[in-house]
Amino acid sequence: MTSAFAERLRETLDGVIRGKRDAIDLLITAVIAGGHVLLEDVPGLGKTTLAKAFARSVRLQFTRVQFTPDLLPADIIGAQVLHPENGTFSFQAGPVFTQVLLADEINRASPRTQSALLEAMSEGQVSVDGTTHALPDPFIVLATQNPVDFQGTYPLPEAQLDRFLLRFSLGYPPPEVELDVLDAHRDAQPVDRVQPVADQADLQAAREAARAVTVTREVGAYLMQVVQRTRDHRELELGVSTRGALAWYRAAQAFAALHGRDYVSPDDLQRLAVPCLAHRVVPTPEARFGGTSMASLVESILQEVPVPA
Repeated sequence: MTSAFAERLRETLDGVIRGKRDAIDLLITAVIAGGHVLLEDVPGLGKTTLAKAFARSVRLQFTRVQFTPDLLPADIIGAQVLHPENGTFSFQAGPVFTQVLLADEINRASPRTQSALLEAMSEGQVSVDGTTHALPDPFIVLATQNPVDFQGTYPLPEAQLDRFLLRFSLGYPPPEVELDVLDAHRDAQPVDRVQPVADQADLQAAREAARAVTVTREVGAYLMQVVQRTRDHRELELGVSTRGALAWYRAAQAFAALHGRDYVSPDDLQRLAVPCLAHRVVPTPEARFGGTSMASLVESILQEVPVPA
């Protein structure tokens, strides 16, 4: 069931974002696992288009917020509004009350504004003036940030990064594929032609099926050995949290279900290690100034930990 749902999404999204099957699989994995995604890439490679196409293909409400330095928390979650005619207040919901929220260039907003999403991303709710308001289900944050232009940006704090299930890039398409992209945009935007291929019930069924995927004790122990190695590593000041370990576990279940299997293999964990763990670890000052890549460090840890038979 999950693999059929994923294949329909793959075909639809592949018709909009050409030559990026791996990135599409990672997006579908995160959605099935019930997580959020951070797309980190230079402008103009289709991050917004991918988010819009996904929302349309599953009939989900889509809202885009352009994050800027002057954006306030109330601009995202909403606020109490005064009605002068009777002197009463009522809650005016913000754009976070949607099913797919595109937080465009999230690192351009101040840390105060970024923190407005913490409760929403963790608990699916927001609290305003002592009152808790539930968000729609599903609630998915697809955030983007430009890794090159740092002028006027605020680095995402560890608490914010830890709430993204996966972080990955789209990258430039191969020249022959990019030529097909140009042809596809000759007379219209491909995203405007996207038709729904699934609905919320299909997504919920895929999520329930993924939760039933088996993770053996040996594979779970392998996962924890890698996590523990990040906590002990001499080049890391902060290793993977328990939330991060659970995110990796859930993502591996979804990835296995996406490929039609009812069990998680070490290969699944290895495939997801970098997009799931690299943004959750904090390097030491020596490693940071030495130019050590967190992705390469995670890969080196995978080489050190024995893989279960």
